Amino acid sequence: MRIHLIAIGGSAMHNFALALAHSGHDVTGSDDQIFEPSRSRLEEAGLLPSKEGWRPELLSSEIDVVILGMHARKDNPELARAKELGLDVKSYPEFLYHATQNKLRVVIGGSHGKTTITSMVLHVVKKLGRSADFMVGAQLEGFDRMLELNDANELAIIEGDEYLSSPIDSRSKFLHYKPNIAIITGISWDHINVFPTEESYLDTFRKFISTIEPNGSLVYCDEDPQIVSLISNLSLSRSDIKLIPYSTPKSINKGHGSKITYSDGSTSLTNLVGAHNFQNLAGARAICQAISISPSEFDKAIDGFTGAARRLEIVSEREDFVIFRDFAHAPSKLKATQAGVVGSFPDRKVTAIFELHTFSSLNKEFLPQYKNSMNDVDSAIVFYDPEVVKHKRLPAISKQDVKEAFARTDIEVITSVKELEKRFKEIPTINHCILLMSSGQFGGAIF
Repeated sequence: MRIHLIAIGGSAMHNFALALAHSGHDVTGSDDQIFEPSRSRLEEAGLLPSKEGWRPELLSSEIDVVILGMHARKDNPELARAKELGLDVKSYPEFLYHATQNKLRVVIGGSHGKTTITSMVLHVVKKLGRSADFMVGAQLEGFDRMLELNDANELAIIEGDEYLSSPIDSRSKFLHYKPNIAIITGISWDHINVFPTEESYLDTFRKFISTIEPNGSLVYCDEDPQIVSLISNLSLSRSDIKLIPYSTPKSINKGHGSKITYSDGSTSLTNLVGAHNFQNLAGARAICQAISISPSEFDKAIDGFTGAARRLEIVSEREDFVIFRDFAHAPSKLKATQAGVVGSFPDRKVTAIFELHTFSSLNKEFLPQYKNSMNDVDSAIVFYDPEVVKHKRLPAISKQDVKEAFARTDIEVITSVKELEKRFKEIPTINHCILLMSSGQFGGAIF
């Protein structure tokens, strides 16, 4: 097939381009800006556009499919040209479903833990010698790409995002995938630019459940009251769905790792940090059972799993000091990540630095959701860039707004990259943990 990608430089989109080219398709693309690592990876594959910018002249009637990335706008000139030519325009979730519609589809959804659980399942599947199509939201150790498509595979493992599908498709991405097996890890209101009320956010998860294929399965965390509430009436509307609950295993800290006990009484050792990651293990284990991988096979195969990029990733470590980097940005994930580090290193001081970067986190109306979310650590620092607030066309927020929202009297609020770098150098490096949490890059700060 001849496939053109509008906004080829995005994290997901450039991986799509690489996977499609690897599968033998004729791939072209364009973007107004392409940053690293997308630029180098596209160039190495011979897919880097000859110049940046939108080029409607690249579109012709010979193109079979146009994949539209989220970064493009509704008035994109290439999109207009594609419509003029009557070309088949799909969002990448639509195309991903099209490519996997004849396979067993496992879709991992939820407000948090999606990437980690998807990574765990992929690690186990690969270690057991099984092949699968996949889409995951971070680069994984042992995998060349974040996406793989192969006609020979009978299984597809997909990280399901609740965010918009494309500039012209306001449906949540995961509503396209029609899973045979779905998981919901947890529900905590997020993306308020798309879901202005908590009810609208809950509703997209209701719709997700309704897309499960007939006689499919729903794996869910039975400790989450929002999920339990959502499925309480499922027996009336979708009695064909098999419900598979899981919960956080009990754990004992063994110093360099933890012993965890699952609800079935079986035990396992893990080097992962935090109760939220133990919960993720239980979710991944339940999914694997649903695709005929036994608990004992899972426990053996998960050994050696180091996690996905920016998911409690160890940046630097020595005997009495460690720096973690994590993608945490929602209040619930913030709490879980900090609790995990504090619980795993009870004899060390912990300093957490969090960047307000997403639309939701920089929204003055949403900020109070962060109340008490940084109370577990010894020192708490919040960074935000006022220019990013302007760029997102949001009302200005002040340092005092942030302090009041987090409701911690000694919290430090920093708005300058240079000041942040200076403060970072002042943090003790003896008997200490530093936790960096952001979905951004701390304004390009060098730590």
